[in-house]
Amino acid sequence: MGLAAWIKGWPVYRQLTGADPLGRGAAVRSSRTDGLAARIENADTVARSVCPYCAVGCGQRVYVKDGQVIQIEGDPDSPISRGRLCPKGSASKSLVTSPLRVTRVRYRRPYGTDWEDLDLDTAMDMIADRVIAARAARWQETDEAGRPLRRTLNIASLGGATLDNEENYLIKKLFTALGAIQIENQARI
Repeated sequence: MGLAAWIKGWPVYRQLTGADPLGRGAAVRSSRTDGLAARIENADTVARSVCPYCAVGCGQRVYVKDGQVIQIEGDPDSPISRGRLCPKGSASKSLVTSPLRVTRVRYRRPYGTDWEDLDLDTAMDMIADRVIAARAARWQETDEAGRPLRRTLNIASLGGATLDNEENYLIKKLFTALGAIQIENQARI
């Protein structure tokens, strides 16, 4: 490419000599710019979701192509966030697509040094057995005066702010039904 062709291709030259002296239109466009497309342009589907990071509940649009998440953006129809996301919410695509994301149940036996994979049913049964045993070990039906307590001090729950209101409600109901009285949430601490 000669110097004259390079100068004529230079956006400043096109701006000063063409019909776009303010540089807001064709003068500043290059062939590379014309070839660009939005990341979401070829998405097959768009799913609405809620950001998983805090209790604010910002709306998200999840763009999917060929069964893979290709982009996550703020949902402009959300009355909470109106299309905006904080830096963590903006980076939530990496939470879903990271090759380091653990997608299997991992278990390390007591005094063990290695992790092993468990199937989900086995892990759920182990958790249920341990919850039932812990509840039974220190169940208090009544106090010293015979007043009903129906509680256990062996179980506590510390919820996280990444859960939405519905999940926190169900967790609170579950632990209350189990007789736990130490139920707290990170958002209140």
